[in-house]
Amino acid sequence: MEAVEAAGHLFDDPPRQGATESFLADERHHLLIAYVDDVPAGLVTGVEMVHPGTEMFLYELGVDESFRGQGVGRALVSALADLARERDCYGMWVITDEGNAAAPATYGHTGGVPEEEQVVLVRTFDQT
Repeated sequence: MEAVEAAGHLFDDPPRQGATESFLADERHHLLIAYVDDVPAGLVTGVEMVHPGTEMFLYELGVDESFRGQGVGRALVSALADLARERDCYGMWVITDEGNAAAPATYGHTGGVPEEEQVVLVRTFDQT
């Protein structure tokens, strides 16, 4: 939990303790943190999706602004792909925003290709 707190600024939203503990306790959930001189420079999270085979869903990639453009994101994506192979996943996938130019470039440099004619539908629930 301490490592997650130290890298908290790299997540899209601040990590919540209960959710973080649940995430870390599940062997199919993965969090990799990259350090430069003992400072959290970036992180990637992945979730193994099982149906009927197993594939890795790259849930979040975050790189500190001061470390962007130095290969940290590519190294993290590659490390998650290596982990996916070790865990017998048949593939890895990610969803990103159209306006996020860095994400497709990072994923493309690590072997990812765009999926043609895909649509993502989202349903959000109130968090009360």
